[in-house]
Amino acid sequence: MPHIPIPEHLPGIRGLLAYRPDTGMPLSQLADALLVGDSPLSRGERETIAAFVSGRNDCAFCMDSHAAAARHLLGDEHATVDAVLADVDTAPVSAKMKALLAIAAKVQRGGRIVTDYDVAAARAVGATDRDIHDTVLIAAAFSMYNRYVDGLATLRADPAAYVEMGKRLAEFGYAQRS
Repeated sequence: MPHIPIPEHLPGIRGLLAYRPDTGMPLSQLADALLVGDSPLSRGERETIAAFVSGRNDCAFCMDSHAAAARHLLGDEHATVDAVLADVDTAPVSAKMKALLAIAAKVQRGGRIVTDYDVAAARAVGATDRDIHDTVLIAAAFSMYNRYVDGLATLRADPAAYVEMGKRLAEFGYAQRS
């Protein structure tokens, strides 16, 4: 049961964004900039990072919705995001993506845990400064989003709804478009 009255038909962060449109709009715009906007990382990779961090934060709504978006963007046949969520070390992703996910995992625990060694290891497998920047910002933002969703005990969506939710996020993004 949510700690505040939010629309029952809007699970997870969607209800919170509707509850406070004045804060909901910039939060949606930030998610859109991070996950849809310009980046050397593919949209599927960025959604995978969001799902990975959300999973590490035990935020089921965010993990499931961003994993669904990543599946849609990456193609279901590979189930890459599911492999990352199950065991990043054995997941069929590039060495660069594994290094970036290692950085994201450290940011999820605390930003000061990221070391020069972690950054050098990512660079050694091809990560650019922008890859590292975007990974850290996605991980930090999703830790905040996860705490927002779970701190107010929002509702989970029906499990079947995540496929459609992921498709909608992949196709239309997060910010309202005119």
